Amino acid sequence: MIAYGDNIKIFCGNSNPQFAETICRSLGVPLGRAEVKTFADGEVSVSLEETVRGADVFLIQSTCKPVNNNLMELLVMTDACRRASAGRITAVIPYFGYARQDRKAKSRDPISAKLVANMITAAGADRVLTMDLHAPQIQGFFDIPLDHLLGNPTFVDYYLKKFPEDVYNHDDFIVVSPDVGSVGRARAFAAKVHMGLAIVDKRRQKANVCEVMNIIGDVRGKTCILYDDMVDTAGSLCNAAKALVEAGGAKAIYACATHGVLSGPAFERIENSPIQEMVFVNTIPQQQNTPSGKLKYLDVAPVFARAIEHVHGGTSIADLF
Repeated sequence: MIAYGDNIKIFCGNSNPQFAETICRSLGVPLGRAEVKTFADGEVSVSLEETVRGADVFLIQSTCKPVNNNLMELLVMTDACRRASAGRITAVIPYFGYARQDRKAKSRDPISAKLVANMITAAGADRVLTMDLHAPQIQGFFDIPLDHLLGNPTFVDYYLKKFPEDVYNHDDFIVVSPDVGSVGRARAFAAKVHMGLAIVDKRRQKANVCEVMNIIGDVRGKTCILYDDMVDTAGSLCNAAKALVEAGGAKAIYACATHGVLSGPAFERIENSPIQEMVFVNTIPQQQNTPSGKLKYLDVAPVFARAIEHVHGGTSIADLF
């Protein structure tokens, strides 16, 4: 049953407008007209230029850098739609910022992921659609329905086409989790591409700095595929790749991650690492001023378009997994 008829409206902020336009093309609906700008003092201003009264509204906005600006745009857009009597508001957040602050790591730490979830709910969102949360339990931080998409099927399809089983012996390949925290997602990925699993054990000394300790599993002479949910400064990933080659004796290194945050020295580290190819999906737009021959982006806008169709129609999204 379609709860809101055919009256669907899609708007976006400034974080990834190309992604929103691709979703709209897949759905065959126009991107909603809205002005989302920032005043000279940094305040966010939103003006909806078409009616949303009674409509099923989807607001597409990744909270990537500049994180706080993009988050405020999402909150203000949500409030604008609520005050304009939208029938339902779904916050489509391909990349959910603050997800790494999901627990108290030491005394007097905030749990910022929960705070952001509360803010989105308080602004007036009725549900959330996102992909590959850093910590899946963040789904429980929201007091509204949340649909959690996975980048896993997109990567499975890519690597099974790149290394088809009728050409390559998958016993010569192994999926590697760059840390213990990513073992669950790496194991699920390894099972779908019919490869073994190894783990890089590391000890983090301070934020964004880590020391690789040892490799759990036999990677000698094998092609490794490092699998993670996000790459920020790329320190963990590149240290893991170096250890796989120097200590583990791996033959070749490929890497993939859902979200390419790519802060600070990330590009330089990836360029200087033994990683032959680094694959992301486009939940965060590629930075135009830092091209790299090693980077590749896969388009997941059609996945989000299908999810929006299911949400709008009140049907299950199970077929997306």
